[in-house]
Amino acid sequence: MKDVYITKIAKFLPNDPIDNEHMEERLGMINGKPSRAKSIVLRSNQIKTRYYALDGHGNSTHTNAELTAEAVRKLGNPEELEQIELLSCGTSTPDHLLPAQASMVHGLLNNGNMELNSAAGVCCSGMSALKYGYMALKSGQVSKAVCTGSERSSALTKANMFQIESERLQELKDNPIIAFDKDFLRWMLSDGAGAMLLENKLGEDISLKIEWIEGFSYAHELESCMYAGGEKLEGGNLQPWADYNTEEWAQQSVFSIKQDVKLLSQHILAKAADSLKRAYAKHNIAPEDIDYFLPHISSYFFKEGFYEEMEKNGIGVPYEKWFMNLEKVGNIGAASIYIMLEELMNSGTLKKGDRILLFVPESSRFSYIHTYLTVH
Repeated sequence: MKDVYITKIAKFLPNDPIDNEHMEERLGMINGKPSRAKSIVLRSNQIKTRYYALDGHGNSTHTNAELTAEAVRKLGNPEELEQIELLSCGTSTPDHLLPAQASMVHGLLNNGNMELNSAAGVCCSGMSALKYGYMALKSGQVSKAVCTGSERSSALTKANMFQIESERLQELKDNPIIAFDKDFLRWMLSDGAGAMLLENKLGEDISLKIEWIEGFSYAHELESCMYAGGEKLEGGNLQPWADYNTEEWAQQSVFSIKQDVKLLSQHILAKAADSLKRAYAKHNIAPEDIDYFLPHISSYFFKEGFYEEMEKNGIGVPYEKWFMNLEKVGNIGAASIYIMLEELMNSGTLKKGDRILLFVPESSRFSYIHTYLTVH
């Protein structure tokens, strides 16, 4: 089995950063009225700026595949990109049901024949893409791979995604305000892409050796919490979009992203600590074996609770070891951990021998992936 190193990381964040005051100008107002949830959600998540693949009029500037291709191009010149043997892409917001994300990105890169892999899911999809590349290099199947995480969440959170549902509620003389489980995520999610180059040899500058990647799912215990392309029924089951007629797709905003906030608060932190404790035990590490802890959390609201949950389980990592950039770039789902690690890797603070733990949760049905890296 061969050693696997992350030798380069690149990111692409579209357009200019958007502050809290100008979010609704890009995403639009539902029914022409400001969101009642916006100030509550922003006060909790403490995100100051984020990026959207939208212009000043709310028109799309990039597809998800284009965001991803831009990040990949930053990893090398055209000749270097032609040497890639595997492209593994993760996202929760692909541009199409078919073809898959990696195929669309490869088509834009136009950089020769290669193997493709597309990982589905939410935040963990970017890490699943990384693990596929890691295993391919580890086993000697390929010697050079690019793994990506990307999102274009703005396409699913723009006001026009909810307009018909809002008009229908108005006609029924019902409360025309869109349910909190839909409006909540409009003020949480951002756009962007990250890309990592994986090789079996050290790079010219700092390289990060992937020591292990561990994933855990609690779907056997818990119902869906974050979902799109369906509606939750009594009992917790999801009814898929294909079982609705085309009018219902718009009337119920079936394709919007929704979050069961109550279920999230009940389980996300406890299962996070449980999964991390399992990874510690399997690989015989402790908090003192970590120099940098990079947790992808959707909101600063969860930071203190997560720390307390880890302390309760005897696996707490001191705050001085935490490295985050959520406040500046927002929650970019599958791309967040790539963009966080890119900033750390290019910060000039890492030194040989440092140990890094990446922590990525996703609330869709409570999955977690942890990655342990050493600096070389």
